[in-house]
Amino acid sequence: MLAVWQAIVVFFEMPAFILPSPVDVFDRLIERHSILLKHSWVTAQEIMLGLLFGVSLGLLFALQMLLFKPVKRWLLPLLIASQAIPVFAIAPVLMLWLGYGIASKIVMAALIIFFPITTCCYDGLRSTPVGYLDLAKTMGASKRQMLRHIQLPAALPALASGVRVAVVIAPIGAVAGEWVGSSAGLGYLMLQANARMMIDEMFAALFILSVLSITLYFVADWLLKKMIPWEM
Repeated sequence: MLAVWQAIVVFFEMPAFILPSPVDVFDRLIERHSILLKHSWVTAQEIMLGLLFGVSLGLLFALQMLLFKPVKRWLLPLLIASQAIPVFAIAPVLMLWLGYGIASKIVMAALIIFFPITTCCYDGLRSTPVGYLDLAKTMGASKRQMLRHIQLPAALPALASGVRVAVVIAPIGAVAGEWVGSSAGLGYLMLQANARMMIDEMFAALFILSVLSITLYFVADWLLKKMIPWEM
């Protein structure tokens, strides 16, 4: 891919303000590494805290829908309807409510992963083999014991699928929040670089964001395989 990229730049004589070469982007990574690392750390915090908040909230709501049927009747349609509203459209509202700091970006990242986490976890909890539950009832297990020892472990593979999706799309929410309004982060840096026609720096920030997302995915995948080895 890098070779094709370099060939396109050379063959078509692309100007640097349209498409910088990989060499130019690499030089910018070295030259501005301190600034890029500073903004990368801000975005990484937003993504990680957003993931933690979104996964915790999704798991909580999935359990509420499983345990309390009245909650499911109004919450499930609300979850589905919420997907009709683009997350990007509510970013300005979050900026107004939570300010331009890290809080609004964490909420953006959490909102964008909330639906897949909730639905995957809820489907996993509902898909517990009936034979396991019948056997537990026969042995006198309480509802809490069945939830802890049977239903939650049975839901882990489905929840793992949701987490794998979440770690890939969470950076979208964080960066979208930075685009709407922020004073730090890779999204903020990309906007500033674009306004100053520093396209090589914008590509450098985009490269770091891609590496960050890929790294998060493989780390999450490795941790999930350790947690549920019977399904891997």
